[in-house]
Amino acid sequence: MHSVRPSARPSARFRSRLRLPVIGAALVLLGLSYAVLVPNGAAGADGPQSQQIEEGRKLFAVGCASCHGLHAQGGTNGGGAFTAPSLIGVGAAAVDFQVSTGRMPAQQPGAQIPQKTPVYSQDEIAALAAYVASLAPGPAIPPASSYDVSKATQEEVTRGGLLFRTNCTACHNFAGSGGALPNGKYAPSLMATTPRNIYQAMLTGPQQMPVFSDQVMRPEDKRDIIAYIVALQQSKDPGGLGLGRLGPVSEGLWGWIIGIGLLVAVAVWIGSRVPTVRREPDEPSH
Repeated sequence: MHSVRPSARPSARFRSRLRLPVIGAALVLLGLSYAVLVPNGAAGADGPQSQQIEEGRKLFAVGCASCHGLHAQGGTNGGGAFTAPSLIGVGAAAVDFQVSTGRMPAQQPGAQIPQKTPVYSQDEIAALAAYVASLAPGPAIPPASSYDVSKATQEEVTRGGLLFRTNCTACHNFAGSGGALPNGKYAPSLMATTPRNIYQAMLTGPQQMPVFSDQVMRPEDKRDIIAYIVALQQSKDPGGLGLGRLGPVSEGLWGWIIGIGLLVAVAVWIGSRVPTVRREPDEPSH
């Protein structure tokens, strides 16, 4: 008898029938994975977030790309010399700080970019920040609860003063009045800076300032420092004249100009009051 080989056709039909359910199950699992991993508030391709990013991209191309490059990759002057840093990965907090304080766009390059009146509106600043944040992960704009010190206790203010004197006074002065740095740079005064921008500056480290990330300084420590700075902004000078709160520098200058000046004036006045004795020409000398 000849053995009859089992036909391969039933196996092929079985695999063909099994393929569709497997593909369907894979698609279902992919959809479930996307629903779990993607945040519930994620916007679609035509959602508000996408529109804001597109608006920010247009603003960036007009006002920022000439220095930072069309894709925020950084710029050179054509000869390879560095002119503006890359913004990829700086995060929305850095953009919000620089643009809301008017430092960016810069009027001209220099050792220090000064603060000035902002060029963009709040909505435009938010769009620029959203666009730069979409390029790569970076520090986000902190929520209001991170820098709200309206209910700070005296203990928190005191603790913030200790942290400020340890980490900040070398540049910003013991009273937050700012100070000079090498090579024409300076630490700005904090007397008109908002709590939001103080927190963002600690997060991003603008210009010469070091970065105080959450790994370096806890959020509650940052909030205590802000509480201390706000207390300084609201405090009055008990002596009546703060002299810029610059310490021995302005006090010594006051002493030399006013104190020594008064002593010189008194000495001149006394000298003018002493009568001079004149000797007659024919008076014999002894």
